[in-house]
Amino acid sequence: MKYSAEIPYGAYWSTPFARWQGSFSNLHSIEFAAHVARHELGRRNIDPAILDYGVLGFSVPQKHAFYGLPWLTGLIGAPRAGGPTMMQACATGVRTLLAAVQEVDAGLASVALAINCDRTSNGPHLYYPNPRAPGGTGSAENWVMDNFGCDPLGGHSMLQTAENVAARHGVTTAQQHEIVLRREQQYAQALENDAAFLKRFMSLPFDVPSADFRKTVATLDGDEGVVRSSAESLARLKPVAAGGTITYGGQTHPADGNAAILVTTPERARELSRDPAIAVRLHGFGLARAELAYMPEATIPAARNALAQAGRGIADIDAVKTHNPFAVNDLVFARETGADLMRMNNYGCSLVWGHPQAPMGTRAIIELIEELALRGGGFGLFSGCAAGDTAMAVVLEVGDAHA
Repeated sequence: MKYSAEIPYGAYWSTPFARWQGSFSNLHSIEFAAHVARHELGRRNIDPAILDYGVLGFSVPQKHAFYGLPWLTGLIGAPRAGGPTMMQACATGVRTLLAAVQEVDAGLASVALAINCDRTSNGPHLYYPNPRAPGGTGSAENWVMDNFGCDPLGGHSMLQTAENVAARHGVTTAQQHEIVLRREQQYAQALENDAAFLKRFMSLPFDVPSADFRKTVATLDGDEGVVRSSAESLARLKPVAAGGTITYGGQTHPADGNAAILVTTPERARELSRDPAIAVRLHGFGLARAELAYMPEATIPAARNALAQAGRGIADIDAVKTHNPFAVNDLVFARETGADLMRMNNYGCSLVWGHPQAPMGTRAIIELIEELALRGGGFGLFSGCAAGDTAMAVVLEVGDAHA
């Protein structure tokens, strides 16, 4: 299958990702995403007024988030663009992309914006009133920390889902640490030549705005808070859970940031593209859900579903990206799908640059496009797991616009 909607080559962007409580910790995530979108559209000489649809994704509520996508598009100068706000945890990036593609394919929009943002820093502390409870006492929730630590369906943490998968597949701590070192090595390629790869889609140095967005308070040369490991430092780490295999070195860190992708018709894609000779086509999407408390396994059937819709096998795929909150994700994915473990996630992945949830998949898809462009085209696959033992995947192609 091939969807008619396309991504204009280069009509996408991402901020650097900043480890939580870092440089982006006091920026309202939706207002920050709008601030960045205005700048990035301007850099590409794209008038935001051409947008007639948008979809906003986030997983951590912010003040006034009730107004969602129309608020954001109003802030960037796209008053005609309406659309939904979506939340599918770490699968949100693929979900919003699919929503934009479907809207254009249906003829309901001509130029759509799929934009995703999150701030895990300073997440909300919510109080749920209950006037019928004894004394009228309600219940409270720390949105970020409580949901990291407990799936209400089974009472387990996200860490436990990874330990369950590691035990089922016989994955050791040493194997996980080997992959951590490989992923950091691949990310180092993105930093070569003054971060040339990142600068293909990211404005660097990046100006960090003040909380009121009126001035610049700092600049970032790239992702903030990335840890550089060594075999020796990893070997000294003990598993987080007693009797487990996963150390702090074998998992990602919470982060803040935003990313966006434009979707349009093939004709408009040529007009908006950085290089009209390059086409970015969508061939398949997949959704899957694994067994309760086995979240990392969900990426496997999601990828298979996306490949099936695209009419492709893993051998047809030239580049693979995954969302890997745990190193165990990649080990099991490669074993079960036949993907090359050492060649997956070239130039970076969420295991290294962090986990801001909604925009994470969007950045991974952008990096996948740029990797394929550098190799002269080909097919790419992204698959990423999400809370609730679910996952989403996408198969895309970078190729000749005239083919």
